[in-house]
Amino acid sequence: MDSAWKTVLWPQFGAAIDMLENAIDACPDALWSDPSRNPEFWYVAFHALFFLDFYLAESPAGFAPPRPFTISEPDPVGAVPERPYTREEIRTFLQHGRAKGRNAIGGLSDARADELSPFLNGHLTVLELFLYNMRHVQHHAAQLNLILRQNTDSAPGWVRRAGERR
Repeated sequence: MDSAWKTVLWPQFGAAIDMLENAIDACPDALWSDPSRNPEFWYVAFHALFFLDFYLAESPAGFAPPRPFTISEPDPVGAVPERPYTREEIRTFLQHGRAKGRNAIGGLSDARADELSPFLNGHLTVLELFLYNMRHVQHHAAQLNLILRQNTDSAPGWVRRAGERR
């Protein structure tokens, strides 16, 4: 894939992941798994990371997230995991997604970028799926920042590029 695209895509994709991480780190323990919130903070973070990992897979067939996570997230019934995941479990999942994203973008060829993705009914190219995935992560990072702002009157700042966290 054109090196100009790669030099632009990863810093922005990674910045969305950094913003999600900043929100996870800023969450007070009392808010992390507050059962009065629907959805709970940890669940929004898990959901974003599950689909980050899922859409970075080669295909939906045979996909499995790392343990202790399960494949239940895309369940049409809306099955929620049996227990809240800990902050450390979520951080580990985030690191997994960050590495997977960096590697996937680094290895992306022009031919692969132009292929139709097997995700989302084949309506997007692989390159467009990267942008879709980045937007999904950023959407939930913003959702978590709103929850933080509403509950603590504080939220992490904007991340311009991957690795430039405030």
